[in-house]
Amino acid sequence: MRKKRRASATILRPVSEAKLAKRYFVSGMVQRVGFRLYTQRFAEQLRVSGFVRNLWDGRVEVFAMGTPEQHKELRKLLERGPMGSDVTGVLEEPAAVEAQYEVGFVISPSA
Repeated sequence: MRKKRRASATILRPVSEAKLAKRYFVSGMVQRVGFRLYTQRFAEQLRVSGFVRNLWDGRVEVFAMGTPEQHKELRKLLERGPMGSDVTGVLEEPAAVEAQYEVGFVISPSA
């Protein structure tokens, strides 16, 4: 009786699947309009991880980790904003991946 060989395979993800981290700074009428909850809800639907928080200067900061396609969709949603908001700008910066935000998307305390 011959032993069955187990096949081993390495699954490689395409480069486009690599997680990137970005920070978005959203300006305009973006506080007291449900922007953080809106961002959290859509980030979870997109399976983006990270956080959203209000900044002292009236902007909203979003730290997000995901694929380039996820970032593209997230940016569109940030530019639109929830009903009652008036987004005047979205500044996007590359950021370092942070292990503490690998899973889930949270609303963080204001900074």
